[in-house]
Formats: sequence, structure tokens, C-alpha cells
Amino acid sequence: MADLATLEAHEGIATLTMRRGDKRNALSPDLIDALNESLDSIEQDESLRVVVLAGEGACFCAGMDLKGVLSDAAAMGRMLHGLSVFLRRLRRLSLPTIARVQGAAVGGGCGLMVVPDFAFTHPEAKVGYPEVDLGVCPAVVAPWLMRSLGSGRARAMLLAGGTMDGAAGHAAGLATHLVDRDDLESAVKSFAQELSKGGGHAMAVTKRWLNELDGSLDDASLDRGAELSAAVIAGDEAQSRLRPLWG
Repeated sequence: MADLATLEAHEGIATLTMRRGDKRNALSPDLIDALNESLDSIEQDESLRVVVLAGEGACFCAGMDLKGVLSDAAAMGRMLHGLSVFLRRLRRLSLPTIARVQGAAVGGGCGLMVVPDFAFTHPEAKVGYPEVDLGVCPAVVAPWLMRSLGSGRARAMLLAGGTMDGAAGHAAGLATHLVDRDDLESAVKSFAQELSKGGGHAMAVTKRWLNELDGSLDDASLDRGAELSAAVIAGDEAQSRLRPLWG
């Protein structure tokens, strides 16, 4: 699993990269496990000051790869719970986090975009939550989107489904920064370097307090979201819409 997610650190800036580029970095059980294992290392490394979450290849993350678990309710439940755990751990890191979204960030992938403290993307990226179009409930990502956009805008986005380009995603609040595609990597690097100069203790306490204020420490609702998503995917509607996608 280690090769599915790699962790590189330079001058206090860690880059956690999803390495499933041939599958558009779709979230498989093994990739989710690898991401959680990488967080173990990040949490134990006191030299780190900033974490950048990235994806290999043309996509950031194309969402959940349900093909291998579509007929296995138990495996589906474990996969969704694993993603839920990763998202909450990422949110609760004491370090500032940045999503570097160079391409599609869809469904669960868009969840990986809004959970970090900052998200950089470019106008041509493809972002959004098309779950309801597929008969799927976006319950795992819903709490994070509500915290990011507010209840009204999150409700409208999740119920409408579909995707949008990076410029529209930035305008809607899915990304904090919009830069030219060619400048994305350098812009994230420069911003991460500036963040790394901040007071580590002050940053950690501020993040903890913000998480308390916005409910990001509420495990019960996050666990419930994973359960709801798994139950809906196991239903006839989702199964009939998802199965044709994989033959």
C-alpha cells in the first residue's frame, strides 16, 4: 500500500501525494489505508510545519472507486468509514493543510479539496458533487461542505449534483485560491513556505479552537455519514445506476 501514497518532506513542508494516477487517483480501500498510514507519520514528525495534499497525474481525485466493493456491503462500509476517518484526521492535524487541485476533484475527491485549511486550483479544473446523479448519498462529505460553505449553499450544491469548472468552484467557495494552471505548483509552494514561518504552537491552538467552534470534533455525525452512504449505495437505485458504469 505504501506506493499508493507517498510522503515527501523538505524544509518542514510535507507533500502527501496520491499515486493512483492511472485510475485518476480514485479512492480505493488500499489507497485510503495508505493515506491513513501516511498521517501516522505526519502526526509523529515534529519537524513538519505544513502539509500539502496532492494527486499524481492529470487528476487530483476522481472520487470513490466503488467497482471492487459494489457487491460487498461490509467492504463498502469499511471503505467509507476509512475515508471518513481520514477526512477527520486531516482536518484535525495541528499543522496547516493545503489541497493542490490540478485536475478533477469530484465527489469524495472534492471532499479532499474542502477539508484542508486551504485549497488551490485553476479555472479549467473540474470540481463538484455529482453523487445524487448516480443514486448515491454524499453523506460522508456533507458535514465538511456545510462547514466550508454554510448550510444553505451546501444544501443547494449537494441536492443539485453535477460538476463545475475551477473558476465556478472558487466562486462558490470550494477553493480558497484560484491561479493559472501553469502557476499552480509554484503558487502552492510559495504559500506553504509563508505558512511555515508562522508560530507552530499558535497555529496548533488556533486550529484546535476553530475545530471546536465549527463541530469538526464531532465523531458521531461523521460516523453516521459513513453509515448512511453505505446504506444508500447498497440499495437498488444506486446499484442499478452504478453497475452499468463498470459493465
